[in-house]
Amino acid sequence: MDSAALIDDLNDAMVRGTVGQRAEILHRITDLFTRAARDYSDDQIGLFDDVLMRIAATIELSARASLAKRLALEPRAPQRISRFLASDDAIDVAGPVLEQSQRLDHDTLLETALTKGQRHLLAIARRSSLDEALTDVLVERGDKAVVLSAAGNPGARFSDRGYSTLTRRSEHDDELAACVGLRRDIPRHHLVRLLDKASDAVRQKLAAASPSMAPLIREAVSQAASTVLDQVGAAPRNYGAAVQQIDALRAAGQLSEKNAAAFAAANQFELTVVALAGLCGLPIETVDRAMSDERPDAILIIAKAVGLAADAVTAILRMRAGARGISPGELEQCLGTFARLKQPLAQQIVKFRDSRALGGRFSRAAAP
Repeated sequence: MDSAALIDDLNDAMVRGTVGQRAEILHRITDLFTRAARDYSDDQIGLFDDVLMRIAATIELSARASLAKRLALEPRAPQRISRFLASDDAIDVAGPVLEQSQRLDHDTLLETALTKGQRHLLAIARRSSLDEALTDVLVERGDKAVVLSAAGNPGARFSDRGYSTLTRRSEHDDELAACVGLRRDIPRHHLVRLLDKASDAVRQKLAAASPSMAPLIREAVSQAASTVLDQVGAAPRNYGAAVQQIDALRAAGQLSEKNAAAFAAANQFELTVVALAGLCGLPIETVDRAMSDERPDAILIIAKAVGLAADAVTAILRMRAGARGISPGELEQCLGTFARLKQPLAQQIVKFRDSRALGGRFSRAAAP
């Protein structure tokens, strides 16, 4: 059958045909395209794009999935239909295109990585090449399977921020730590940090895979020991001046959550801690531990009990992270947890006046 007759059948199927008839027409049009795709001009490919777009939105999932599988491997696949299939919520449709199609533009891939679920992210992580903007999103939004796939992908490139996120997520995950440590392009400072936090099993595995890594492992172990000694010998913070200033505000009846927010915005650690302690009736030592703890749970409870707004909480989270910094993904997760926590419950929790109670109760109280 020639193309003119096929177009007539298409028009008839669009007006009066069943879903099955439309799927059959789509199959025949795809056959017509793939048989001679390399010989078509750009205008002719644009015509196929228009026709495929016209019918693809009216067919059932299985037919869209079949179309996606065929076009994903076609080097000259029409671009609009490729983007349409890649954005499908059904992974059976989107997956093959996201993973294999070379006709997807960067913006489509990035938007999908930012908005779709983990199975879509996993398909993107398996592409033959990934640039730094994409891997930044994958390692921040992705679950373990996504991050492992991206880290193990030799065609993936990671930014400094991406490697920071990978090393942080590797701290309690031996499988990911080994995968990241074996990457040939990992910068030395990130590798040393990873080895510093890695378990002995991971270090032995990396040393066995790459004997040249042994000096770095020794360096990381030595650095870790020095860090511990530095922490042991570090002087405690002096809250004397901050206490005097907060007492003066309290005596004047001017101590409020606005003060705590202003101190946090100005990166004034001691004043922020003492203000929070005064506002929620906790000992300064408790708030200090909450600010210094590896997990943000306790300080989020205190901030909610005091009534801080999200921008003040953001400033506190950045301040407590210090030079380590906080990734956009980690910040988003903390703010989401803070938003879900109800203030009356947070106020009830702080009555325990114990940092362990804060952390223990929080895991149940703040769960969505």
